[in-house]
Amino acid sequence: MAAKDSEAKGAKQGAWQFAKAWGNSPLPPMGLATLVTAVHARPFQALPMTVPAVLLFSTYLNLNDYAKDAAGITAAWSGLYLVLANRRKSARFISRFGARGLVRGSAMGMAAVNLAACGVTYALGRDAKEE
Repeated sequence: MAAKDSEAKGAKQGAWQFAKAWGNSPLPPMGLATLVTAVHARPFQALPMTVPAVLLFSTYLNLNDYAKDAAGITAAWSGLYLVLANRRKSARFISRFGARGLVRGSAMGMAAVNLAACGVTYALGRDAKEE
């Protein structure tokens, strides 16, 4: 019996379990909100700065046991940010590897992961009422 318990603890997570765990966590929207604020606060850009407010609200919902709804909001707004950030093209190749370019790339990467993982959580998740 003890051998089965140690095997179960050492088992690797599958992709679906990892995506569901990512989508149920309040940390990914908070991290994306931090990166978006770092990129768009100076100089202030009004449209992209609406995204962190909604992501912080999503974190609030997640902490209040609305994980499926928070995952849906996070997926939708992460996708919206990805579309908005993709509109802008970098002027030079070298500018992508500066501090600002790396933060922008990290924000876009995290938005893509949030879109996929939180989308899976929203599509396959269950509300407390359904259980």
